Amino acid sequence: MHATLPLLIKTDFPAIRRRRTETLQVNLGYLCNQTCVHCHVNAGPTRTEEQMTLETIELVLDVLRAGRITTLDLTGGAPEMNRHFRYLVEAARGLGVEVMDRCNLTILELPGQETLAEFLAQQEVQIVASLPCYSEDNVDRQRGKGVFDASIRALQRLNRLGYGMSDVGGLQLHLVYNPQGPSLPPPQAALKADYDRFLGEHFGVRFNQLYTITNMPIQRFGSTLVSKGQFHGYMELLRGAHRDDNLQGVMCRSMLSVDWQGYLFDCDFNQMLGLPLRHEGHGRAHLADLLARDLDGNPIAVADHCWGCTAGAGSSCGGALAPAALAERSA
Repeated sequence: MHATLPLLIKTDFPAIRRRRTETLQVNLGYLCNQTCVHCHVNAGPTRTEEQMTLETIELVLDVLRAGRITTLDLTGGAPEMNRHFRYLVEAARGLGVEVMDRCNLTILELPGQETLAEFLAQQEVQIVASLPCYSEDNVDRQRGKGVFDASIRALQRLNRLGYGMSDVGGLQLHLVYNPQGPSLPPPQAALKADYDRFLGEHFGVRFNQLYTITNMPIQRFGSTLVSKGQFHGYMELLRGAHRDDNLQGVMCRSMLSVDWQGYLFDCDFNQMLGLPLRHEGHGRAHLADLLARDLDGNPIAVADHCWGCTAGAGSSCGGALAPAALAERSA
C-alpha cells in the first residue's frame, strides 16, 4: 500500500486551535468483518493488532468521570468486535454520557453478535451506520458482495426496535454517505431526500439524518488514488473547493481522537497518519495525561489532508458543516 503522509506533510493549511473538548472519539481496534475500498483506517478481518485493553478502557472511563466530556464516539474497525465493548457502553451510559456507535450494520449478523441490536437499543446508544449509497451495485462494489442486502436487513431490524422512527427524541439512527471515487459529496439535504424516498418505498426503512463525508486521501483510499494517478488531481479539487467559513466548524476543534493504545490525536485522520497531538512540548500525549491537562487553545496538527474537511460544504464525523443554502452553491 502506498504511503500518503510524505505527500501531505508539507502544507499551507491555515493554523487552527482547539476549543473545549466535548466528544471523545475512541478507536477500539482495527479488526473488522468488512474490507471497504474507501476505508481510511485500512480495517479488515486480517488486522490482528491487539484491541484496546480493559486497562486502557478504564482510563477512558476515568476521563469521562471527570465530567468534561458529553459524548463518547466509538469507532474501529468494527468497535463491537472489541471484547470489552459492552462493558464500556454500559459504564459510560451509567455516567450519563451519550454514546455513539459507528456501526457497519453487517456486524449485527455476525455469529456471537446475535443480541447486539437489542443491547444497543436497551442502552439507548445512538447508531451512526455506513451505507455509502442506496444502490445495491454501488454498495457491494465498495464494501463487498452481499453487504447491501445484509445492511437492509439490519436497518429493518433496528427499525423494529424503534430506531429511526422519531424525528425528535427516541432511538437515533443516522446513515453515512461517502462518494464512490475522487469527488466531493453532493448536497446533504437533497441526497437525504433521495435516501428517504428510495429506502422507504423499496424496503420500508426509516432513519433520522444522513451524513455526507468526504473521502480522505489517506490509507486505503489514498493508496488507490496514487495507484490510479489521481492523487494530485484530487488534492487540487479539495484545495480549490476550500471555504474559510468551514474552519470554525471542523471537528478537531471540539473532538479528541484516542487510538487503541490510548494515545491522543486531534482527529481520526491524524491518528491514521500517525500525526500525534502535541501539548506543551510533549510529543505523544496519552489518555493518562488528559486527566491533568486542559487542551483548550492547543494548536492542532495539520497537513494537506485537512483540505478535505473544509472543501465545499465541509466534512466531519457529523456530516456537512455548511448550511444547506451554502452547500447547494458549493455543489
